[in-house]
Amino acid sequence: MAHDVEVSMLRAARTERVAIPQLSDTFPSLDLLTAYEIQAEQRAGFGPLVGWKLGVTSRAKQQQVGVDAPIYGFLAGDHVLDLGEPLVVAEHISPRCEPEIVFVIGRDLSGAHVTATEVLGATAGVAVGIEVLDSRYTDYRFTMPDVVADNASAGRYVVGTPVPPHGLDLRLVGVVLELGGEVVATASGAASLGHPAAAVAWLVRELAASGEGLRAGEVVLSGGLTAAVPVSAGDVVVATIDRLGSVELACR
Repeated sequence: MAHDVEVSMLRAARTERVAIPQLSDTFPSLDLLTAYEIQAEQRAGFGPLVGWKLGVTSRAKQQQVGVDAPIYGFLAGDHVLDLGEPLVVAEHISPRCEPEIVFVIGRDLSGAHVTATEVLGATAGVAVGIEVLDSRYTDYRFTMPDVVADNASAGRYVVGTPVPPHGLDLRLVGVVLELGGEVVATASGAASLGHPAAAVAWLVRELAASGEGLRAGEVVLSGGLTAAVPVSAGDVVVATIDRLGSVELACR
């Protein structure tokens, strides 16, 4: 079923950089299934798929918003920031940054029963990353179906140099987020569904329902590990994860 009106509203908000009221205000019957249909219909406007992103992977956050599972969105070439490339704040509505453990997939992986162990076996490398969230909704006000339809608030992302995952306990790695040289948040890898590989395994199982999976070379942002911090022109964000290194993002 086509959802041309909803897709058009979200596209206009994104291209014109003007926030809109949440879709569920206009379409009160919006549910998660419909929201994922709306999300999928937007993919063609972004070019080739380069990976996926997870959201609401914190158990505490799930309880706060009344859901019992994460959500996901897609990543395309338009979302990528290269190392050293600044975030142009004016190209977004209200950008916020959060640290992520990023998986670089080494071989195709699909199936309805994939485990975290299988994810680690299929992973070529893991890296520290910064995701830039940018909700298209006014004041970041939305229901879960709203944010799914908005591609899980995907904005931009930058990834550091991947390292092999073998021998790393990604649950225990320490995470530090700095803004302007000040520590603004800390966490551990376990903040993402207890283990970031478990979050990726959940994604694979969900994709299997629509006949999709992860492909070699794709990246997966396994979920924000701290609260996202708003950024403005002139800010510098640094994410550091033990054993994975650091990545810096300048905002202008």
